[in-house]
Amino acid sequence: MSTAQQRVVVLGASDNPERYSNMAVRRLLENGHSVVPVHPKLERIGELAVTPSLDDVAEPVDTVTVYVSPRVSSTMADALVALAPGRVIFNPGAENPELEAALAEHGIPTLQACTLVLLSTGQF
Repeated sequence: MSTAQQRVVVLGASDNPERYSNMAVRRLLENGHSVVPVHPKLERIGELAVTPSLDDVAEPVDTVTVYVSPRVSSTMADALVALAPGRVIFNPGAENPELEAALAEHGIPTLQACTLVLLSTGQF
């Protein structure tokens, strides 16, 4: 992917600064990306409004970066397909082969990688 600004959904975003999903939100913003944090129980992460579910993300999305367990992400297959992002990144611990296969069937590329590493190495 290019280093141009992307619209990125952080699925499982956290307001805890020690969580990787929170670090990803901050690093994505620092790198000039438009960030949509998604979490059903949070209203804000810093200055950003949090979207409660994937179904509430209306605008085109370049990347969804996943920080929820396979048990949780498996329930979101239809919403991910409907969102039709340019790609879905499964961060360490969030890998979900069944969901990856379902997304591939709909032409949505997936990647097992760490968003923070991709950002720090210029590969995001």
